[in-house]
Amino acid sequence: MHSTFPVDTGVGRQEKNCLPGPDYPLPADFDEMVDGELGPRPPYQGLWKFLEKLSPEMWEHRQRAAAEELLRRGVTFAVDSKSEERIFPFDLLPRILSASEWLPIERGLIQRVTALNCFLRDVYTRARILQEGVIPSSLVYGSSQFRREMVGVAMPHGLHAMIAGSDLLRLREGFVVLEDNLRVPSGASYMLANRRVLRRIFPSLFQAGPVASVEPYPTLLREALTALRPEGARDGLTVLLTPGIHNPAYFEHTFLAQEMGIPLAEGKDLAVIDGKVQLRTSSGWKGVGTIYRRLNDDFLDPVAFRPESLLGVPGLVAACRAGAVNVVNAIGTGVADDKAIYPFVPSMIRYYLGEEPILPNVETFLCDRPPERDHVLVHLKDLVVKEVSQAGGYGMLFGPTSSARERAAFREKILAQPRNYIAQPVLSFSQVPCWIDGRLEPRRIDLRPFVLFAPSPTVIPGGLTRVALRKGSFIVNSCQGGGSKDTWVLRADKHAGRPQNLGKP
Repeated sequence: MHSTFPVDTGVGRQEKNCLPGPDYPLPADFDEMVDGELGPRPPYQGLWKFLEKLSPEMWEHRQRAAAEELLRRGVTFAVDSKSEERIFPFDLLPRILSASEWLPIERGLIQRVTALNCFLRDVYTRARILQEGVIPSSLVYGSSQFRREMVGVAMPHGLHAMIAGSDLLRLREGFVVLEDNLRVPSGASYMLANRRVLRRIFPSLFQAGPVASVEPYPTLLREALTALRPEGARDGLTVLLTPGIHNPAYFEHTFLAQEMGIPLAEGKDLAVIDGKVQLRTSSGWKGVGTIYRRLNDDFLDPVAFRPESLLGVPGLVAACRAGAVNVVNAIGTGVADDKAIYPFVPSMIRYYLGEEPILPNVETFLCDRPPERDHVLVHLKDLVVKEVSQAGGYGMLFGPTSSARERAAFREKILAQPRNYIAQPVLSFSQVPCWIDGRLEPRRIDLRPFVLFAPSPTVIPGGLTRVALRKGSFIVNSCQGGGSKDTWVLRADKHAGRPQNLGKP
């Protein structure tokens, strides 16, 4: 049964409303809200009725109010440490998924992250999957993210990746996984902030709508981090380790630490004393059991990795190896989200779980393989080429909009270091309406759901929907001009189709 929303718009009958107009452009592939007859798809029918009675002027007013609320809450980001912080652009129209649409996403992500944890546990111990030739050992040991220092180190509960944030695209035939984010998955703070801002700006949307709550995330995250303390530090603190105020994601670090009620620490606040990690506090040194790290491996420990790093904790790797502290996600986890390893995740699922993948991969060409490299070089103009260790839209060639000079430069890079590049076809993924210059216009979106794996696997019902705000763009990353939406997963009661009481959205 479709949801209905009480309307409290503050306006009377309007000649104009906020629905997509007759000139709204439908794509050749898929619009998540609007069907081929310019009507609402089932998950959006309740919202459609709400928009019928809402004037463009009121929507514009609420959109400005949302920007002011984001500014008041300090919901900002920066492209790099030298950039001015900006409000993360937020479009009020939510992206909505039905319970039936969400279920395979939930199952598929749990299946996928389970297999990735099996892979990490395997390659840092017996490496059976490499010995049996399922994945070329050269790809794993040649990855810049493989850490030999962690070979043989047992993780609490066998978990290397406790937090994951895979990026999904919706095609006409369903959702596919574009990439996995396991090293330092980001964006959960924006998922929570989007929900809170929308609830404040349009509270009437939530009074009867069966929208699943994302609010438990900080509590679940803290419980997971606490559960992963090693036996030798069961009474130790959980801390969030940040690179500091100049990091582009510092807002998220402070937000999550505050929401979880745990200390926010920089490397200079921590020390390894007598083999154990200690936090400097106003009342002296206190033991640490789990570190939720928000900086990359290279900077975690100047003794083990970059000696010039001032951000990490000297001796941290040795403390991890001794089982005195747990770092989440584990040091060396990045080998599993190396883009050259990504094509083998379906094989991991079959090998470790004996199952077929629920969520498929995108077709991917490994430039390390001569036949696939030759194909990529011939079709550079038609492909998306990615550097395997980069993120955020950097280190990428988008073939259809690239210049001959850019393609020539990438050709040289691929030939010089083929292991460092993969390529994928250009996918025309789904769009939804966004409020652009006083009207609804379609923009492409992706989805980053968040998975927690302790004490039991949980997928937060929602996630971060990122929006390619520039007309015609395929790039959703905030540092490349993207924005975001609140993501609703609708729940329906089994009895008489009445909405469940799911708590505060």
